[in-house]
Amino acid sequence: MTADHYRAPVLEALEEYHRSGRLGFTPPGHKQARGADPAVREILGDAVFLGDVLATGGLDDRLTRGRVLQSAQELMADAVHAEHTFFSTCGSSLSVKAAMLSVAGPHEKLLIGRDAHKSVVSGLILSGIVPVWVEPRWDAERHVAHPPSAAEFEAAFEAHPDARGALVTSPTPYGATAALRDIAEVCHRRGRPLIVDEAWGAHLPFHPGLPSWAMDAGADICVTSIHKMGSGLEQGSVFHLRGDLVPPALLGTRADLLGTTSPSVLIYAGLDGWRRQMALRGEELMG
Repeated sequence: MTADHYRAPVLEALEEYHRSGRLGFTPPGHKQARGADPAVREILGDAVFLGDVLATGGLDDRLTRGRVLQSAQELMADAVHAEHTFFSTCGSSLSVKAAMLSVAGPHEKLLIGRDAHKSVVSGLILSGIVPVWVEPRWDAERHVAHPPSAAEFEAAFEAHPDARGALVTSPTPYGATAALRDIAEVCHRRGRPLIVDEAWGAHLPFHPGLPSWAMDAGADICVTSIHKMGSGLEQGSVFHLRGDLVPPALLGTRADLLGTTSPSVLIYAGLDGWRRQMALRGEELMG
C-alpha cells in the first residue's frame, strides 16, 4: 500500500481534538490554557497550550486504537526508507542511549568513534558497556576531524573480535560524513550491527546531491535530531531501524525504559509536520 504523505496523523488528531471541544479530567493541568498564568499566555501565546494534550487519553484513546502515533511513525519510516521508526520527545540523547542498550550490555564491548557526543558517554555510564575507542582522522589542512575510516573499524574489530557492534557519528559537528557503506560492510561481515549518530543529518535523505545517509548506506540503527537540520521543535528526535540484527521490539522497549511517560504532543506534531513537508517538498527545498 502506497503511503499518503499528504497526511499528518498527529496534526489531524489535534485538529479534531479542538474541533470537538474536548477537555479531559487529566493532565496537563493548564486545561487548554484556561488555568495558565495570563502573563505567561501573553508571552507564549495560547497556541502552545492548545497543542499541549496527553498523547494517550487525549490525542488518542488510552488503548491507542486510533493508531495516531503509529501511523505518523510509519509515514516517517516510509519517507526515509527505514523499516521501523520511533519518535522521541527527549532528543537524540535518549535515542542514542536506547540504540546502545539494544546492541550491547554490561561488560560487553562496543566500538565507538572517539568524536562521540556526550549522550554516548552517558550511555556508557548508565549501561556498563565497555568502549573501544576508534580515533577520528585529523585534517591538518582544514583543521577539522573526519570520522574514523572503515579500515580503522576493521582493525578495531580484529583487535576486539568480541565487540558487539559499532557506533559512528556522521555527520560530525564539523559537517564531515563517514564512509558509511564501507563501515556497515565491516560490521555485517561479522554479523554485528552499525549504529549511526546522524543527529546533524536530518536533511540527507531528501536530495540526491547530498551525501548518502545511514539507512540507504546499510546501517542498522540511525538516530536523527529533527530540531537541528530539520524544522522540528527542540527535543524532537527520531530513530530508525533496518535489517534483522536488532529486533524492533527490543529497541522499542529500551526506548520505553529511558523515555518519559508524558511525551509532548507539540514535539510529536513538529516531527509529523516536518516529515510531510520534506516528503512533499524536500528535494525542492534542499535544492
